[in-house]
Amino acid sequence: MQLPEEVTDELVRRLRRIEGQVRGLQQMLTDGRECRDIVTQVSAASRAIDQVGFRLLAAGMHACLTDESAAADAGFDLEEVEKLFLKLA
Repeated sequence: MQLPEEVTDELVRRLRRIEGQVRGLQQMLTDGRECRDIVTQVSAASRAIDQVGFRLLAAGMHACLTDESAAADAGFDLEEVEKLFLKLA
């Protein structure tokens, strides 16, 4: 299924921010920062990754609900979206 360009752009921006967060985590470990600070940042990065997945699924659900036959032809019917959602949940 082809995502709308604005959704793809949004997700790429989010992933770049997450990439920066992960580099920051690496630096925190190298610098010997407090465990609780690192865990807090790991939690934030994990939530950010989850949001990327949920945004992808939201776009997929929108496509399924607005044009069911095209979504099904692309192998992205509502049942598939449900399976993907459960992987994230």
